[in-house]
Amino acid sequence: MFRKLTPWTLTILGVVLAAAWFTFPLSERINLGLDLQGGMHLILKVETEKVPPEAREGAARRALEVIRNRIDEFGVKEPQVYPQGIDQIVVQLPGVTDRDRALAIVQRVAHLEFRLVSEDPAALQKALAGEVPAGYELFTGETGERYLVEKEARLTGAALAKAYVDYGQFNTPEIAFVMTGAGSSVFAELTGSNVGRRLAIVLDGKVKSAPVIRSQISDQGVISGSFTQTEASDLALVLRAGALPAPVYIEEERTVGPLLGNDSIQAGVRATAIGFGLVCLFMLGYYLLAGVIANLALALNLLFVLGGLGMFGATLTLPGIAGMVLTLGMAVDANVLIFERMREEVALGRSVRQVIVNGYDKAFTAILDANVTTLIAAGLLFQFGVGPIRGFAVTTFIGLTASMFTALIVTRVVFEGLHRAGWIKRIGMLRLIGETKLDFLKFRKAFFVLSLIAVVGGAAYFQSRGSDAYGIDFTGGQLQQLRFERPMELDTLRSAVAEVDPSASIQKVDPKIGASNEVMIRTAGESVDAVGQKITAAFPDNRFEMVRVEQVGPSIGHDLRRRAVLAIVWAMAAISLYVGFRFRSWAFGIAGILALLHDVLITVGALAITHRPMSLTLVAALLTIAGYSINDTIVIYDRIRELKRTYRKMGFMELINLALNQTLSRTILTTLTTLFAVTALFLWGGLVLNDFAFALLVGLVSGIYSTVFIAVPLLLAWEKKGR
Repeated sequence: MFRKLTPWTLTILGVVLAAAWFTFPLSERINLGLDLQGGMHLILKVETEKVPPEAREGAARRALEVIRNRIDEFGVKEPQVYPQGIDQIVVQLPGVTDRDRALAIVQRVAHLEFRLVSEDPAALQKALAGEVPAGYELFTGETGERYLVEKEARLTGAALAKAYVDYGQFNTPEIAFVMTGAGSSVFAELTGSNVGRRLAIVLDGKVKSAPVIRSQISDQGVISGSFTQTEASDLALVLRAGALPAPVYIEEERTVGPLLGNDSIQAGVRATAIGFGLVCLFMLGYYLLAGVIANLALALNLLFVLGGLGMFGATLTLPGIAGMVLTLGMAVDANVLIFERMREEVALGRSVRQVIVNGYDKAFTAILDANVTTLIAAGLLFQFGVGPIRGFAVTTFIGLTASMFTALIVTRVVFEGLHRAGWIKRIGMLRLIGETKLDFLKFRKAFFVLSLIAVVGGAAYFQSRGSDAYGIDFTGGQLQQLRFERPMELDTLRSAVAEVDPSASIQKVDPKIGASNEVMIRTAGESVDAVGQKITAAFPDNRFEMVRVEQVGPSIGHDLRRRAVLAIVWAMAAISLYVGFRFRSWAFGIAGILALLHDVLITVGALAITHRPMSLTLVAALLTIAGYSINDTIVIYDRIRELKRTYRKMGFMELINLALNQTLSRTILTTLTTLFAVTALFLWGGLVLNDFAFALLVGLVSGIYSTVFIAVPLLLAWEKKGR
């Protein structure tokens, strides 16, 4: 297809596209996800069942409007508040550092009522004894005082026109309010006809104050209490925004403190730089001039990814940085395939011009098929993923698309331009693996048994761990990451936390991937605040900072697990269908999918053995493994298809062995370059992505093995069965 395009046409196309993409990072800011800049991600459930049936319709919509108004007044920069499903509200608060205050503003019902207090002491005593008179309710004040108040509110917060912070007699904060026109009339009648009685100001079921009505009041008043300046300001805010029509509770929370966000950025930049450097050094040292050209394309690929994020207004998340690092390693895979094809053309004595043309033309189908399968996995990950995982899918998708462009077009333009200028007289490269004549199929049955034992054993161990095999993403619960001023003894900390939650799991963060004074606390219930209060009381001389909080309700966890399984199943099915279609044989598709399943299950077993609980991030890793590990298999499939046309009389076993030997070097090299990038992510990418990188390392190694000893031998078994 490229022979119809002149090098100059390709050069102009490359320059125009590069310029178009590159200008976006300069003109538009790349949005950082909450996991990089800090902030809160909440999914709120509106409890519509707790309001009267006639008020349920539209309750979630009204709650959304109230919460949005509150956050707008809270002053969060670029917040996001939007509905999800029937009765859920998603709230994203970038840069918010005061978690408790933000939760109070979002969750507080702020139902304000004005009720008259009974002046009959005998009735109060009967109420305290359990005999509440008809038409009255017993309420508790802030100081513990008990009030017998009328059951029916004379006025509610809906009558407030505005509320603001004022200062009382002793310069203490209080909330002043002004009534609307209609509210003023009712308030004037209420106070004018009840001079001398007490009027209880009830907020969310508690009496804030119960002042005596001294005279008629028409349109204003105050709510006094033991408020701090912040509490008074926040209460005035929620009163202005209005009361929630129904209570809300947190189904999912992911809070990242600024410390972790800053650490994540530094770790991401460090891992990207090191991974980029390792890949570039290898390509330069092994492929010489061709390596220089590949490195230029790799740098351009990185700019394209950044440009693409700005161009599409995408958000860069921590998994997105992982996707960027991963695509750097995968980007040179296409160059490796092309260069190894060039090496074969050089060995055949072709001219430089023929080496370039044939190298690109013969590698094209394998590159296309390999990248499409990974793009399928990225697309399904975006479809079924949530939050930062979608950021990984977007970055991977952009990176792979850019890598195909830089590998197939940009590097070819450079090669042909240098050749036309007379600067390339020959194409030389080092050679790691020479010509081999290994019998890869000789012990195929032994490898089948070995793999079966490893897969079944790993899966059985994973299953035996029960709920411990899963993170809170799938089981529900809470996870806190705390950073103490000084290292904390785990046994001492465990004893204190056990008083709140005996089932709590506590472990130190590995100093190699985090701070030595950090701990992870996993609890089953909603006990973040209780645990924090207990630790503060038990260790007053060792202060701590909340680095990260994750909370997932059981219903959300069940839904996330279902979506994760669907994503993996659909990815494998789609890849199998594509491979079967491209190679016009279901044998190729089925053998490939069995090899993918092998790699995924081997990785799952490794995660279980190393006690790394399954999470959304690790599901992303499994899908990446599924999309990537098929690449080497497709390269060998492509060579088998090519050899079948050349050696029509060769037996299928000999043909497969020949294909495996001819592609052995590129099978190793393509995985090696990606391993450089993933190893950098594993060693220097930080705590959050360590498990992700570990899963990829296991999957990459398993991928080489399964390609050579599972996927291809299965073709032989299928061929023999079909005879």
